[in-house]
Amino acid sequence: MEDNEISHRDEEEQKSLLPFMEKEEKGDKADEFSNVEEYWEAYKPEEELAGGGKRENEDSSEGAGDKSDSSMESLGHNLDDIKNMQAMKYTDRLRVLALQRNIKELNDIAKEKELEAQKARDQQRSCQLRIRTLTKQLECVDIEVKTEEEAGNVAAVSRLRAMRRRLQAELEREKDFELKIALTLKENTLEIWHIETEQGKCEILHEQMKKDEEELEMQYQERAKVRIWNEKTAALQAEKKQRSRAKKEEEAQKEYEKRLKKIHEDAKRNHEKAVCFLRKSMARVHEKNAKEEAKTREHMERRIQAVLSLKNSITSNREKLQAFQASNKAMALEAKKQEMKRREEILAEGGNVAKEIILRERLLEHEKEKQASREQQKSRKIEIVSRILQEKASIRKQKKSQSCAKEVEGGGKRERSVLWRMRTWQYLEKICSPPAGAASQVLPQKSWRCPSACSSAAGESSDPIAHYVLRDRGEDEKERDKVLVEPEFPGLWSQEFDLQKVSKEEMDAKQLATRGVKNESFEKKMEDLQTGTFHKQTVSGRECKGGSFYSKPRCIHFKDFDVGQIYKKKITLINASYSVNYCRLVGISEWLKDFISIHLDPPGKMSAGMSCEVVVTFKPMINETLKGEVMFMAQTGPFSVPLKCTAKRCILALDKELIDFGSHVVGETISQTISLTNSGALGTRFKVQTAGGDSSTCRATAKPPGGMVTQHFSDCVPEKQISSSSVTSVLEKKEQICPEHDEGLSSCAAQVEQRSQPSLGSSSTELLGQDSLNSRSDLNTDKAHHLVELSPEETPAEIMLGKVTEGEIGPFSSVKLQVMFVPAVPGEVRAEFVIVFDNSDCKPLCFGAIGVSADVPIWVLNPNVDLKICMYDRLYQDSVVIQSRAKTTQCLKFEVCKELSKHMELLPKTSYIQAQSSFSVQLRFLPRHSLPEDAGSYFDEETRVLEVPVTILIVDKGKKVNFTVHAIVTTSDLEISPAQIDFGYCTIYEAVQAKVTLTNKSILPQEFGFVGLPEFVEIQPNDGLGILLPLESLTLDIIFKANKAKEYSFELTCKSEINRQFKLSCKAVGVHPPLELSHSLVQFAATALNSVSTATLYVMNSHVSANPFTHAVPRIGHGEIAPVGPTSFEFCVPGDCPVTITPSVGTVLPGKKSLIQVSFRPALPDQLIREEAARRLGRAAAAGAETQKSKEDEKREGNKLHVSMSRQQPSRELGSHGGSEHPTALDSSEQPESEELKPDSDAYLAAQAFLMRSFRGRFEKYIIPCFVASGHTDEKKGSGKLRCSPHNTLCLELHCPAVAPAVVVTSDNGRNSVNFGDVAVGHRMMKQITVQNISPEKLDLRFSVLNPHGPFLLVRAVRNLEPGEEKTLIISFCPNGNKWCFEMLDIQTAKSNLTLSLMGQGVIPSIVCSVGEVLDMGYVIARDKVTSTFKVENTSTLTLRYSIQLDSLSPTRHKDQQKIPSFIMSSLQRTELVGTQNYSGLSVFSVFPTEGEIVAGKSEDFTVTFSPDHESLYYSDRLKIMLFGKELAHVIHLKGAARDHPMFVEGGIPLDVPIESLAVVSPVPWQGAEKGELQEPPAKSILLVLEYMDREDSPVPAVTELKVGAIQTAQFASKKSTEFSFDDLPLLKQKGFSVEPAKGTVEPGQVKILGVSWVPPADSAASDPLLVTALLTLKGDIKECYQVLFMAKVVSAHAPTK
Repeated sequence: MEDNEISHRDEEEQKSLLPFMEKEEKGDKADEFSNVEEYWEAYKPEEELAGGGKRENEDSSEGAGDKSDSSMESLGHNLDDIKNMQAMKYTDRLRVLALQRNIKELNDIAKEKELEAQKARDQQRSCQLRIRTLTKQLECVDIEVKTEEEAGNVAAVSRLRAMRRRLQAELEREKDFELKIALTLKENTLEIWHIETEQGKCEILHEQMKKDEEELEMQYQERAKVRIWNEKTAALQAEKKQRSRAKKEEEAQKEYEKRLKKIHEDAKRNHEKAVCFLRKSMARVHEKNAKEEAKTREHMERRIQAVLSLKNSITSNREKLQAFQASNKAMALEAKKQEMKRREEILAEGGNVAKEIILRERLLEHEKEKQASREQQKSRKIEIVSRILQEKASIRKQKKSQSCAKEVEGGGKRERSVLWRMRTWQYLEKICSPPAGAASQVLPQKSWRCPSACSSAAGESSDPIAHYVLRDRGEDEKERDKVLVEPEFPGLWSQEFDLQKVSKEEMDAKQLATRGVKNESFEKKMEDLQTGTFHKQTVSGRECKGGSFYSKPRCIHFKDFDVGQIYKKKITLINASYSVNYCRLVGISEWLKDFISIHLDPPGKMSAGMSCEVVVTFKPMINETLKGEVMFMAQTGPFSVPLKCTAKRCILALDKELIDFGSHVVGETISQTISLTNSGALGTRFKVQTAGGDSSTCRATAKPPGGMVTQHFSDCVPEKQISSSSVTSVLEKKEQICPEHDEGLSSCAAQVEQRSQPSLGSSSTELLGQDSLNSRSDLNTDKAHHLVELSPEETPAEIMLGKVTEGEIGPFSSVKLQVMFVPAVPGEVRAEFVIVFDNSDCKPLCFGAIGVSADVPIWVLNPNVDLKICMYDRLYQDSVVIQSRAKTTQCLKFEVCKELSKHMELLPKTSYIQAQSSFSVQLRFLPRHSLPEDAGSYFDEETRVLEVPVTILIVDKGKKVNFTVHAIVTTSDLEISPAQIDFGYCTIYEAVQAKVTLTNKSILPQEFGFVGLPEFVEIQPNDGLGILLPLESLTLDIIFKANKAKEYSFELTCKSEINRQFKLSCKAVGVHPPLELSHSLVQFAATALNSVSTATLYVMNSHVSANPFTHAVPRIGHGEIAPVGPTSFEFCVPGDCPVTITPSVGTVLPGKKSLIQVSFRPALPDQLIREEAARRLGRAAAAGAETQKSKEDEKREGNKLHVSMSRQQPSRELGSHGGSEHPTALDSSEQPESEELKPDSDAYLAAQAFLMRSFRGRFEKYIIPCFVASGHTDEKKGSGKLRCSPHNTLCLELHCPAVAPAVVVTSDNGRNSVNFGDVAVGHRMMKQITVQNISPEKLDLRFSVLNPHGPFLLVRAVRNLEPGEEKTLIISFCPNGNKWCFEMLDIQTAKSNLTLSLMGQGVIPSIVCSVGEVLDMGYVIARDKVTSTFKVENTSTLTLRYSIQLDSLSPTRHKDQQKIPSFIMSSLQRTELVGTQNYSGLSVFSVFPTEGEIVAGKSEDFTVTFSPDHESLYYSDRLKIMLFGKELAHVIHLKGAARDHPMFVEGGIPLDVPIESLAVVSPVPWQGAEKGELQEPPAKSILLVLEYMDREDSPVPAVTELKVGAIQTAQFASKKSTEFSFDDLPLLKQKGFSVEPAKGTVEPGQVKILGVSWVPPADSAASDPLLVTALLTLKGDIKECYQVLFMAKVVSAHAPTK
């Protein structure tokens, strides 16, 4: 039995491995062909190497041929070996797999049986040992019993007998156990023997397998040798190629080295030239870098100072900004209160609040829109006006430039020369003018001349000639073009040389030709130069743009020259173009020709990057700055180098323009210095004087009623007014000094104004504020203060100059000037000074000085103490620093206003401050909740800002110093809303969440935290800890999770950072439901659209006992305990949820669990797809309407062209008609409704595919309730009759992320189902499915395994897809039965799956033919034809593709004819159905149509044509109806006969051969040539056999028949009928034969049957057959005779018994 099982397993394994082995066999065959190709490729290089390139020699070619023959023979042997190896490999693999598996199984079973036997033996040994032990114990007990009986000890005897019984029972059990072990051991031994027998059988096969493996190994070695040989051949060829490549590389390397050596030599020469220029340029670069570094350092210092000041300002403004934000929030709250009041008023009046608010908002929006439109109109008007002005200015400019160009062209060079002559005379006049000392003496009488560049330019522009020269440069360009025509070297152009003056004898034809060409080229160049056109330089497709030459340095600058000296400078011109270029000197500016000379050696052709040197010589004759340019001409156009000559001048500057002395006590003396620097090369004398002449200071003071003068800037005069007044006073004093030339001094005043403002804000503001506080303490603030300007006589000179007030400042030197400040009167003092110079070109320099003098020796360093934001009931401290400028010790007393004495105090109350030192006072502030009531006017309840004035009293002097304490007082409350939470009913398997709002009522951020939380409460986020910003509200989630069924009531405590506590009351009811879920949260993986993700969980019933003391029991709070028993559940899934739960209804018994499967199938909403499809259809309809409209417009325009001018309508009417047609067209094209679309329509599928591609993913959460009820329910009927409590409901939370699919189907409008339709059984249909990767990543595809015995097959798979790539899958369907087939194919990727639904219907094709197995075409006249029709009906449900085949036209007929001829074989052995054929080679039978399709339920008519070309009675063929090219559906045997004459006889047994001879027999003439009479053709023989049944009852004659017929044809239309007659009728009657009728006529197209019967005569012998001959004669167009042989015999028969 085991052998049979093993063989059956082997057969099944072989069947299962068969498709894989077939694939492997195909792979082996492919490997075989690949090996052949590799061998042939390896053979080719060997043959080439054998030839060795000696094809020209015949002997070598013959040798190569011999080698190729031998190699071809070896190739053939190797191919045979490979084929044998592959065949052997296939058979061995199949056998080796089965043998290895069988041997392994036998070895495993043998090991197991051995182990079992060994265990049984061990048990047997132990059992025998126990039996021997028990036997010994029994013997000992028997001996003891005897001794105790003898002793008479009854108790011991009874005890020993009981022990004996126990030992006997144990001994019997051990013996039984030993028998069982022996039986088991025997069975195991028997099985081991059986296994050893099987192993012995397999040893032979194992040895054979080893031999086969050795043979395979040898074959592998041979294959390896062949491959090694191929590799060696390839290596030889590669080595040869490597040698040739190395030779070429050596030659290329040598050539490269030569070229590189040449390049190095050229580079070395160029380097030597470049080093000289590089040294000079590097020196200039270092100088430039040093200057830039110094500038950068200065710039960084300025930036650092600016950043520090910005930081200070930010820190000071931050607190103000916070207070401002708090006030804004208060205003917003006030606005909300007003809005609530307004709503209450509207409600009180009975109005609609929402309507009023909406109307108010609309009005506000309308006003905003109006304002925006007005601003937009204004901006547009401004733009339009600016554009108009620009256009007018451009038009005016163009007109002026045109007029100037005309005037300058008329003037020419004459005006320019006049201009320079006038300048020269002006310079001479300046030289001859009186010296500087005389000029300074005459200074008050003459007006100053401002030495600025603007004034000089303005003076020069007054000359009209200079005006045109400076403003128009068009003339310079024209002069430059004219100069370009002049040659660089004097030549033939300077001589008036004419070719016509040369004698004709002196020039020949060649010279004339060359001169003519040169003249033409010269004329072209001259035209180019005159027209200003130059050749563009293009190298390697790049056009040279910009300057063609680069100058080093860029500008030729002669600095600080002296008249009469000679200066030279050398510049370098570098060719910056892409190719060879030329450079020549054109000239210099016209006004520089008297001073500048240029020396340039003609460089000739200059390659790219090469340079030439130009020497510029400057001989100054006038002491004036000159500007111009040196002009050159290159091949690509003109270029110029700017030239500048600067005379010596004074450049004077001050290191600062404002001296700030700060604040000092009256009677001190302070001095500071200011530096005057001359950075020019010319020295001059200077003089420092006050801006107002005699007076030196300007003071702003206040005159109170007591006659005391004090400062009061902080209350009445802002800083801007102070700075502006100082600047105006400076300007007024400067006008007194130089009333006519105020332009230079205005700039000084502007500088003073700019720099005085920040200095006032930085140093003097605090002192001014302190002094203002002092003045407040001394004087009443209610009285008015007025600013007065003291006269110079009343004000003493507090700011004055030092010893140095005038002197000489040399070139590149500096002078320090001293300024002193001696404060005499309290207040602010300013003074302005002016430095004037003897040099008329130097404008005066201004600087100012400022200082503050105070009379109070005490001041507070910070007069405004800001405690920032403070909370109630919190202590805040700060130190107040007091400074003393007095030289003696002062006694101070500190006082706080009475209203705030409970909240604020200063410690100590009284103190002494040392001379010129500081003292710190401790400020303590503890705000109470009664602060708003106590403070009164010092506290603003809206902004919560507190301002407290504090007074410092100087006891000895009776003076007061005030400072102010600022603070913003806020609360520290936290508000929890709502104050109480009711969680309701909560099961122990879930958590209930409630939201509370925690609000910070303070304007300070506060830290909070919920502390002491019970274990069943959780607060999120951040576990109930965090920081609340000012007035911020935070929503917290209170999560309650009951741990048992009871009623909960508890409080949650929230603490702030200052340890304040806030309570939150909570209550809930815990519920223990009867059922529980194994997982209450299911998180699906990211699932692609139309894919499925599945998760499993259990519904468990753990309620098995109602005892509450042993374990927790299901109940609601403290209610009744749920009954123990079957409990039902039901999941209620919403209708729009893409989740399926199976089973959704069920019952769980106590202690059991039920498996639940949850499936998530995301899909696009149907309504969304329909809307997108309708939108796309609407767009297509609109596009079609636009196309139709454009066609109509074109047609209308074409019609307009053909309309005559007389009958043409106005264009307005045509436009109106044309415009009215389009809306009607658009209105007629209605957009289809989305509800009308079908899910199978193309528009629906296209919209679905588009939405899937554009899908960005979504995440949805679903909570599915599971209702629980006690009792049993039915899955079909549901749980309608059971009662369930809503508090026992379980909740299943599902997290469902949906993503776009990585792979989509693009073919068939994106359908994921492949429907093959109806396919014939046994036939295969292929379909292609195109898939596309729409993800941004490369995808590796895997496919699920289809049923190997099923009809579907994945023919071609796709392994990977690039992003955006499309590939095609091929799936085939081959049904094996008449049934509906369905299967799912999963295309698996790393992230998602794509499921294809494969479906198809297998149909058995069936047809019904109107003709049976034989179709007889009858008799036909030779070379005539006849047709017959039959019908084929398709009775199956699929369209059938058919083809008609004839055996006579079969391609294998010639092969079949090579067999033994059919006429040699017996009639029983003949299978040939193809009979006589035409001599012409054409087919006797033809069918139409030969192929096509028959639709299901329809029929097709076929026409068979019979057209013989000679006489024969054995025309035949076989017609096959093939379905789908391979299935035979029906066979028809075609027969026909042909006659040369329209008469025939049919019947009997033919005596001729049915197969015609291959020899051609010439026909015998039937007509006599001599007599001219009609001769009878030879008679044909017909055999009629009649068998008479010899019976005892009434005799029945033997009967047979003959058929005589006439063929109806158009060839013998004159012959109406055919006559027939039998001869020798008496003889026939005598022998017992009778013929009915014996003679008669047959009409054309008819057949007459002749009946023949025979009854044996009385004298005939029954044993001998009877043979009689008669002649049958037919008369038609000819006369034919048939010799009819009548053979009759008697057959014995037994009469049937009744």
